[in-house]
Amino acid sequence: MEVKNHLNGGEFIIHNAKLSNSFIPEEFSEEQRMIADMCQDFLEKEVFPNLDRIDAQEKGLMPSLLKKTGELGLLGLSIPEEYGGYGQSFVTSMIAADVLGAGHSYAVAYSADTGIGTLPLLYYGSDELKQKYLPQIASGELLTAYCLTEPGAGSDANSGRTRAVLSEDGKHYILNGQKMWITNGGFADILTVFAKVDNDKILSCFLVERNTPGVTFGAEEHKMGIKGSSTVQIFFNDCKIPVENMIGKRGEGFRIALNILHIGRIKLGANVIGSIKRAINHSVQYANERKQFGQLISNFGAIKYKLAEQVIRCFANESALYRTSAYVDEKIHSEMEKGKKKEEAYLEAIGEYALEAAVLKVLGSEVLDYVTDEAVQIHGGMGFSAEMPVDRCYRDSRINRIFEGTNEINRLVVADQYLKMAKKSDSPIFAMAKELYNSIDSIKPASANDYFDYKVELIENFKKAVLLTQYCAYETLGKQYSGEQEIQMNISDMIIQTYATESLMLRVKKLTGIKAESEIGVYKDILDAYIQEAALKIYSSAIEAICSFASESEYSKLQKALQNLTTFKPINSKDAHRRIAEKLIEDNIYKF
Repeated sequence: MEVKNHLNGGEFIIHNAKLSNSFIPEEFSEEQRMIADMCQDFLEKEVFPNLDRIDAQEKGLMPSLLKKTGELGLLGLSIPEEYGGYGQSFVTSMIAADVLGAGHSYAVAYSADTGIGTLPLLYYGSDELKQKYLPQIASGELLTAYCLTEPGAGSDANSGRTRAVLSEDGKHYILNGQKMWITNGGFADILTVFAKVDNDKILSCFLVERNTPGVTFGAEEHKMGIKGSSTVQIFFNDCKIPVENMIGKRGEGFRIALNILHIGRIKLGANVIGSIKRAINHSVQYANERKQFGQLISNFGAIKYKLAEQVIRCFANESALYRTSAYVDEKIHSEMEKGKKKEEAYLEAIGEYALEAAVLKVLGSEVLDYVTDEAVQIHGGMGFSAEMPVDRCYRDSRINRIFEGTNEINRLVVADQYLKMAKKSDSPIFAMAKELYNSIDSIKPASANDYFDYKVELIENFKKAVLLTQYCAYETLGKQYSGEQEIQMNISDMIIQTYATESLMLRVKKLTGIKAESEIGVYKDILDAYIQEAALKIYSSAIEAICSFASESEYSKLQKALQNLTTFKPINSKDAHRRIAEKLIEDNIYKF
């Protein structure tokens, strides 16, 4: 496959990325490392000692923590300097989201405030609205919330019943309706509210101040996890909203909501990394203290496997996140060079990488669930005790598969974005897939001798497996394809594994030029173990898909091809896992 300098959204499926254009965490600037250290210091001093108080929702505590975050400048990283912020890069905002993501309920409040609560105003609001509110949002004087979900409108957000009617004098919209599951709703000063104007079929978006007459707030919800996060229902009863408080244009609300969700998905992909690393640290530190059968449990192969697998999945997830974040930054810069304002360029970039955003959301949330589950298991009976920190890790992790669109919805987004890309008139996808199908009998396993050349070839075969499976499904099912969600999710899983594997490979290859030869072995172990497992998962997903649509003769032909495309040279996965675990055990903290 052709090597490209810069990959647009979804193009990784048909092109190989140029190594020099990939970005890895080891390339953070000194300023970015300082911001990461500042975030970690804040957690250690202000958040971790107060986790019980936060979960008890001690009155005023969470708002005070967010205001302290604002004083450090961390609420204004994405806000331009002209509006009181710091105008940092997208990668830098992801670093803050990543590190602060370890802060349990605080992390949820921070992400809601700096993400979905602020960004509709930042990227769609009028200059007057931005001048009025953004400086106070950046400083933490004003806190924000995002009001989209309703009792009858969750995943189908545009079906909401909240209505806004223009007043007779044309100066206000009269807002009536109900919102639920509103994060930060118990204390937010500024609410971004979605409603339909008159009989419109599409949502519009409004900025509503908390003290507006007619706005009332329900009691705090009792949740499984993220107990310290304020979550309430909000009711609007004949609320008079100035017409100038509409964000964007009339009927633009649904598009705003979707674009903000793309951003939220990438930010969630960052948030979970901090949580994953915290759960890994709890796991290894307990394993290095707990004795059974006369020795530390970290000496046992079964525990080493669990610890190593936590590291492997975390490292791959992190690689995919920062690869994507750098792509977004590059796209922002290229659009600004064309003359677009930064806000317009930002939205263009986020929309461009909607597929990757959904990938990161699914991948990250499921890695976190895996890691926290294994953390509980490593703790044994003590892991089930509320006295141990993994109790909170486990409970708090579960919401992430529901936040920002369920993982089922996001898998469908991945498949849909890929199909849309394939259908573009200038797309070579269907032609490439057809050519692959027509030469199906000549498909061979990867065979290159060089270490990285072989990995590149194997990943190219993963991409071919995606092309072949999707093409045959679409050609066979035709119009019925859009209703076959199970098949689409199979294909989506193949895409997710392919993207994560390639991101990991690029990172490890780049590390060979950064780290000493004596250090690189463990990173190759991570890549070896991950790519082998990815091959098995991709093959399994592909077979499940073709079983759902292929005739017996077609199945036989496709199965052989897919087997060749996912065949790998076996490595000693046990020994690789042990070497990874031994580094973690020696460091007693995640230092990869």
